[in-house]
Amino acid sequence: MVRFTFRVMPKGACSNCQRGEAVARIETIERLTELIPDPSAIAGAKVLDHLDDQALAFIARSPFLVVATENETGLDLSPKGDDPGFVHVLDGRTLLVPERNGNQLKMGLRNILANGRIGLMFFRPATGDVLRVVGRAELFDDADLCERLTSHGKPAILAIKVAIDRAFFHCPRAILRAQLWKPESWDAPEPVRMGKIYASALARPEIEEYIDTIGEERNDELWI
Repeated sequence: MVRFTFRVMPKGACSNCQRGEAVARIETIERLTELIPDPSAIAGAKVLDHLDDQALAFIARSPFLVVATENETGLDLSPKGDDPGFVHVLDGRTLLVPERNGNQLKMGLRNILANGRIGLMFFRPATGDVLRVVGRAELFDDADLCERLTSHGKPAILAIKVAIDRAFFHCPRAILRAQLWKPESWDAPEPVRMGKIYASALARPEIEEYIDTIGEERNDELWI
């Protein structure tokens, strides 16, 4: 294997990495551990097999999460959002996540049917905290469960039931570095035009405006 010179810089910085140049590939746990030492027993103690009181309170106030699933061909990430507390807690080891109308691709739901593996990241605006949950998921369309997950008069299409294997709070530094909840740090919004994407992908420029109009109408009717 061809290797390149790797010069350790102060505070872990790498001049080659910063310039986008090739450096030695990390291929072993041993090398990774040299760069990022394993946590102490105390640091690892925050990883639980259940939701503690703070995690329960966080979920009750969280309006947004990202769902990770996988299958034999790769990974999928899907955002979920609604009023704070839209994810219901059955007990300290079980969650119910509502599925509502979206793009109908069903990528994550197909993955759940394939192997049930799931990861969740809960966010709460104006805090640097992120709650990470990993477990096993199943899909249910029982009328009582879907009714229990009603939002703005609309029951869920189905329920994603998550049995928790581990849960813990991620340190806030990523959120703080990004200044995610500080509007003064944001640049000017530039909405993505789905019409342009579809028109290009299908080689049908005449549908661009139509697709954009449909998208705007659907975004005005979030719970239909």
